Amino acid sequence: MTGRTTGPAAVVTGIGTFSSLGRGAADTFDALCHGKSGLVRPPAGHLLDGSVDVAGIAPDIAAGEVLPPSEGRLVDRYALMALAAADDAMADAGLVVGRDADPHRVAVIISSGAGGLSTYEAQALARAERGPTAVSPYLLPGMLPNMAAARIAIKYGIRGWSSAIATACAAGAHAVAEAARLIRYGEADVVVCGGAEAPLNPTSALAFAHARALSHGWDDPEAASRPFDRRRNGFVLAEGAGVLVVERADHAEARGAAGYADLLGWGATTDAYRPTAPRPDGEGAAMSMRGALATAGLGPQDIGYINAHGTSTKLGDIAETKAVHAVFGDRSPAVSSTKSMTGHLLGGSGALEAAVCALAISQGRMPPTHNLDEVDPACDLDHVRGEARQQRIEAAISNSFAFGGHNVSLLLGAASTPKKR
Repeated sequence: MTGRTTGPAAVVTGIGTFSSLGRGAADTFDALCHGKSGLVRPPAGHLLDGSVDVAGIAPDIAAGEVLPPSEGRLVDRYALMALAAADDAMADAGLVVGRDADPHRVAVIISSGAGGLSTYEAQALARAERGPTAVSPYLLPGMLPNMAAARIAIKYGIRGWSSAIATACAAGAHAVAEAARLIRYGEADVVVCGGAEAPLNPTSALAFAHARALSHGWDDPEAASRPFDRRRNGFVLAEGAGVLVVERADHAEARGAAGYADLLGWGATTDAYRPTAPRPDGEGAAMSMRGALATAGLGPQDIGYINAHGTSTKLGDIAETKAVHAVFGDRSPAVSSTKSMTGHLLGGSGALEAAVCALAISQGRMPPTHNLDEVDPACDLDHVRGEARQQRIEAAISNSFAFGGHNVSLLLGAASTPKKR
């Protein structure tokens, strides 16, 4: 599915991130470029202690850091992380709704694969242990996957389009694609978009482990996520959020806001194959990338960097490699997977990785794939390995693929407004 190649430019003017590498986009990107991993063994007392070998655990955050005391009851961790990332993105953009933008022309789209799973699990356990009266009425706003978007809208007085998209690991990327669509079709001047996930609870983690999806058997937790490497054996479950402020370029210029990158195109397809496995030939992923090129009005030769979905699973990494070759031939753009250091944020990953692409374009720096010691021969791409690669990037693609066969590719290019560093 593709859109049109005309319409106002959409520029990323603000970025906020929250992940196992900490809070803050600039420091997170710098850590990625220096090959720093945020993956650890769950410490004693953590919910995941004894359930999984390794995880991407984000910093603690209390409701009082992002919400007034009257609104902090049973707010799920996924929403708190989304709020923190949104606060940073709005501050980075220097945007005040009502002063710099008409509240009815500002939209918010914050996606999640599952929403408040931990809140639901805690309340279910309380009911089992203490009976029906233990269930709080605050469970409903705590568990719903639209509540991160709703709370951000309430906090900032956003009165326009508001939604949440639940497409598993493609959810964050779908949110960013919808932001581009809203601006291109004139339905919004500003969109606060992204994704958040807090899957680090025993039930979720054990489900992934029993499905044999998670990396295992590594003495060093930092070695566990190794996309495209011959010894990879699964992904690392992680939590976090990524939020972008995307504006109509002339709107950003009118208020003197600089941009990291333009959001030029998007492609979205469905494999229609299996619930938990990609098409082995990567056809759906290839069509997604072609769709992004089409909406941007660009060709394969224009792409300098791909932030791969690259989860570190056997089937997924090979399918994505085939998709890249199908679109780009034997000369692939530079490729890296930052999940090697952040782990897999599920519904938050696509937004975080779109932010990485925007920063890579702005700084002319591509982070490496960590742990890529021996490239799988079936994953023969131009991998960024060992250290960051300094290179001017005119355009980049961020890929996100999900259970259910959802494929989303986002295409970003150099900012059409003054450049933000």
